[in-house]
Amino acid sequence: MDIGQYLRRLGYEGPWEPTLETLRGLHLRHLESVPFENLDIHSRRPIVLDEAAFFDKVVRNHRGGFCYELNGLFAALLRALGFQVTYLSGRVSPDGIHPSGPEFDHLLLEVTLNGSWLVDVGFGEGFVEPLPLEPGRWDSGGVRFLLERLEDDWWLSREGPDDARKLLYVFSRVPRRLEEFSEMCRYHQTSPDSFFLKSTLCTRKTPTGRVTVSGHRLIVTEQGQRTERTLESAEELERALREHFGIPHGALVPAVAP
Repeated sequence: MDIGQYLRRLGYEGPWEPTLETLRGLHLRHLESVPFENLDIHSRRPIVLDEAAFFDKVVRNHRGGFCYELNGLFAALLRALGFQVTYLSGRVSPDGIHPSGPEFDHLLLEVTLNGSWLVDVGFGEGFVEPLPLEPGRWDSGGVRFLLERLEDDWWLSREGPDDARKLLYVFSRVPRRLEEFSEMCRYHQTSPDSFFLKSTLCTRKTPTGRVTVSGHRLIVTEQGQRTERTLESAEELERALREHFGIPHGALVPAVAP
């Protein structure tokens, strides 16, 4: 792995030593530089669990990806920098209440560094900085997250006004191998029940909020103010992807005939 090229992709100019400061800085820059997106799925480009393929796509081709790609590649970077990293399996809650997602539905990371830290740069609107892997309420980016341990499972929820709570996902701390996520990675690309096949999505954090392309809608949130407009043509969609995410032209062109 070319660490320098990866860090330039992130716009990261901080220290390289495996410290909590470095981990926090890398986590934030990843969320602000690399979008969570599913464009390859809609362009029928198969996604395989391979670190070299992740690097080519995200770093060399200036793209984003979904959890298996983003957290898979981030884990490789952290290990190259000297961090101790473990793959964990998460089960995403489809309704924000019940932990009914299947095993290996989501890939997230545990980093051991003067304790344990929950790391996730592949969940869209998740936490901004690594969270202590301890039960409790933790503030991140102006949002409060709740970590609860129920027997062998950990529940991660996002708290809102009036103590409203949305369950994001449930995970265990059983160490996993990247190849164990292969079946669910294929499922999310091919199953009619997959969330990722319902609409194109490209989203990233910004210093003042978030920018998202969902289908043909461009949604921009700045300082809590949300604006939305319809992208009227394929050209407008391509332009929005290029201007807001640096996605190169042709990312939504099918790789094979239907």
